[in-house]
Amino acid sequence: MNPSTRRVFQAVLYEAIAIAVVGPAIGFLFSEPVGSTIGLAVCMSTVALCWNYLFNGWFEQWEAKQAVRGRSLWRRLAHGVGFEGGLLFMLVPMMAWWLEVTLLTALVADLGILAFFFVYAVVFTWAFDRIFGLPQSALAAPTADH
Repeated sequence: MNPSTRRVFQAVLYEAIAIAVVGPAIGFLFSEPVGSTIGLAVCMSTVALCWNYLFNGWFEQWEAKQAVRGRSLWRRLAHGVGFEGGLLFMLVPMMAWWLEVTLLTALVADLGILAFFFVYAVVFTWAFDRIFGLPQSALAAPTADH
């Protein structure tokens, strides 16, 4: 699968699962109608989908320049921290507005969501790589005799 197709497919699958989990969970935690919180989850996922595509592109460019190839636990953790950290700054104001809560309440809620997604992101990308193979950026560089 070419890098762009891989990133799009990975991001869409990741976000579809996220909507199915996060929308009802937010509804339950904030005593909001699930229809409304599914809408919030779709908006959050749209932001995350765009960020996923951009971040993974940047990450793979950086990764391709590294002397050590492959995706170690530390590299996967760095990926998760970078991705989720960027989302935190984008999603907290959205959640506060949508749920009509303070930024602090939205931050606390988003930290809970972030904890879930941090584990989910690491497990999902590991499973995705196991099923679909590593991206070109993580494979060993070809040797001169090949």
